[in-house]
Order: sequence, then C-alpha cells, then structure tokens
Amino acid sequence: MLKNLFSTLAAAGILCLGATTQTKPRVIVLTDIENEPDDAQSMVRFLLYSNHFEVEALIATTSVHLRNRTAPGRIRRIVEAYGEVRANLAQHEPGYPEVAELLAKVTEGRAAYGMSAVGEGMDSPGSERIIEVVDRDDPRPVWVTVWGGPNCLAQALWKVRATRSPADLERFVAKLRVYTISDQDDSGPWLRRTFPKLFYIASPGYGSLGAYHHSAWCGISGDRFHGRFSGSNFSIVDNPWLDQHIRGKGPLGAEYPQTEYLMEGDTPSFLNLINNGLSVPERPDWGGWGGRYEFYTPRPRKHSPEIEIRPFWTDAMDEVMGVDGNWHESNKATIWRWRQAYQNDFSARMDWTIKPYAEANHPPVAQLGHPSEIKARSGERVTLSAKGSSDADGHGLSYEWIHYGEAGTLTLATGRTGAPLNVENAKTMNATITAPKVAKPETVHFILAVTDDGTPPLTRYRRVIVTVYP
Repeated sequence: MLKNLFSTLAAAGILCLGATTQTKPRVIVLTDIENEPDDAQSMVRFLLYSNHFEVEALIATTSVHLRNRTAPGRIRRIVEAYGEVRANLAQHEPGYPEVAELLAKVTEGRAAYGMSAVGEGMDSPGSERIIEVVDRDDPRPVWVTVWGGPNCLAQALWKVRATRSPADLERFVAKLRVYTISDQDDSGPWLRRTFPKLFYIASPGYGSLGAYHHSAWCGISGDRFHGRFSGSNFSIVDNPWLDQHIRGKGPLGAEYPQTEYLMEGDTPSFLNLINNGLSVPERPDWGGWGGRYEFYTPRPRKHSPEIEIRPFWTDAMDEVMGVDGNWHESNKATIWRWRQAYQNDFSARMDWTIKPYAEANHPPVAQLGHPSEIKARSGERVTLSAKGSSDADGHGLSYEWIHYGEAGTLTLATGRTGAPLNVENAKTMNATITAPKVAKPETVHFILAVTDDGTPPLTRYRRVIVTVYP
C-alpha cells in the first residue's frame, strides 16, 4: 500500500520523504558539459537527487569556455550509467525517473557563443524545449539552472517576446526561476537588462575579469582556487576524499571525473531545490545548501561586464564559525557552512547505488513539536522542540538549534550583524530562547539540524520563524 502511495504521489509531481511532503520543483539544466570536469561531476550528483525534481530537460550548451560545440553525448553517457544503478537507488527512496524518460529529455542548444546565437532563425531543440516546458499547463514554476552560458534561455525568451503579446510574455517570464553560475557568455547581462521582472540568482560578472574569485558559488569547494578562502574543511571536497567516497562506487561513480580546478562549481544551482527541510527556493534570502542571496541592484564592479540597472537575487554575507575556530564572513560562507552535511549526503547516496537498504544509511526525519511559525513578546521565554524526530534505520539522533541571524529581519547591537542569539540547551531535543528586545516586529530564524549516528552521519532540518513583538 505504501509503495502504491509513493507511486501515486510521484506521478502527481509530489515528493514524500518520511514526514516531509512537498511539490517537486520543475527543473531544466543548461550545461556546457565537456568544457572542464566539473559539469560532469555536477551531473552525477544531480542524477542522485533526480527523485527530488521533476526533470524537464537536460540541455547541452556553449559558454565562454566551450564556444563552438555542445556535448549532449556526454550527458547521455552519464544518464546511461545512472540507468545501471537506478533500480538500486529505488530501493532506498521513491520517485527515481526511468532512464528512458531522462534520455528523452536530453537535447542541445546552438553550437555558437552567446548573443551570436540569439535572434531571428536561431531557434534550437533546446530553446524550443524551454518554451514547451514553460507553456505546459502546470502551475509550478520552472527552475532553469545554468551551468554554462544561458543563450539557449535567451533565445527562448527572444522568440516569446517577438511572437506574443506583452501580457503573454509577462506570464511566460513569471513562471521562470533562473540560477546562473556567474556570467559565462554575454547573454546573461542581456537577460537581466531586457526582462527586468525575470527571477534571477547570480554572482554577476565574467571569469576573465576575476568574477569567479568573488562569486558565492565557489564556496562549494573553491577554497584554494577561485575563492582562496579559509574556514571550511577542504579535505572533504578534495580528490582523495572523492576517490574514496564517490569514484570508487559503481558505474555512476566511475563517471565522476578527477577535479582539475574545483569540485562541482555548478552544483549550488540545484542544491537549494533538494527537499532537506532547510531551504525555501522562493526565498533565496533565507539560505540553504545552495547559498543565500539578497535582492538588490549590485554596485559597479571591475569584474562585471556592464553596470547593472535593476535588482535581482545576488551576493549576501554570512558570518560563520569555521573549522579553525575563527569567525569568517563572506558570500562563500553561505554555502560552505553546510559542507559537512551535503558531502555526507552525497557519499550516502553513492552507497545507495551499490548497496541494499539494510547496508546503507538514510536521512533522519526532523520534526517540530510546535508550529514552524511562533509569535512572542520581547523578553518572553520560548521553547523550541524537536519532538517526534526519528530515524528509519534506528540510529541515535543528535540535535542542534542554530540561530540563523542573517536570514531574519532582526539586527543585533553587537559587533557582528549575524551574531547568534543565545540558545539554551542548543544541543538537545528541547531548547529555549529569550525573545530579544525589539522596537518593532522582527523575525528571527532558528534552524533545527537533526543528525543520525549512521555511517556517514546524515542531517535533515526544520526552520522555525519567531516573530517578536515589542
């Protein structure tokens, strides 16, 4: 009966994992795969979580790093390796798409660079697929994760603007959610300028001008290359760890290439779409595995190709205690603060490709003993409860209550904007806070992290928003 329920929910585009149910996000991937190893790496991880998404298209594109060709064959090869392990994956969680279904969604954009592939007569199977997906009678937004250049999306929007009424164009644009990994061709700035209402997440700028060094996304693993930052645990994103925990595990692991620059620079574009209880994709300013972003017009920077003229979701700063015991504040910290959890999760899912259920670890279920939104008065004592949290494997659980200071509206009168409020008994199932003194209603975010003691330890989350009144 439970298996039938899972099948019914999956067919309806609904993801049900333990006690957490949510609508699956519709996802299109644009990838300049074959330009360097990291796109293939990200594709392996993406497919491990493909049961969390409604995968609508996997489109091979160009970029500044791959100007005159596309490589859909490389996508197909990785999907075929996924096909060899899909049955095993399905023993561990429901909803993994059939390999034939995914292969049918592999296509490509034009084999030309940037805006030279946008305009009259520049349609491609990829751009037509984007239009088809967005036009479908489905209320869910369409997330376009851009791992290379976005000119395939630009052509789709160019055609819709040229052939439809302004009202129809506005409806089309309203369904799109874009997360790009910097600007990897000149169509990114054009998209932001031409479609001012387009939901857009980016650390803007060109790599040739130094933009990658300043980007949030390199917090995934760029400690010693693009980012050159400290505070995070680099050992778990380096090749020796990846050899042991990823590459050595079955046919899909064998498709994960050696890192040349940094591990999986494109992966942040879909991490916030994973149903782990932490992120709310429509609220990039609340943060998650894929980083945290705020809505504003960026100031001119030397690495930006042009002056930005409208607000979009872009770099935000988190201040995080690093593994070295020091505080570190940067846009990169919005991602690397979660590194231990997302890498452990990756390793466990690779186990799922080769091990039976009883020999692998599965994530716990994080529950709250109260509503996820609470109201309190300044000075009032508030109990936070993880009552009902559980683990399907019978492992012991540990708890951590984290004040996510940057995610709420409250600004503390301390040396650090995001300095945490004191949480009493923060490492237990039931914790307590004292609502801070406020002059007007303020929101304060607390993250419950529930971690099992399996191998590797896995973490799931719940978010509590406390609105404090004077």
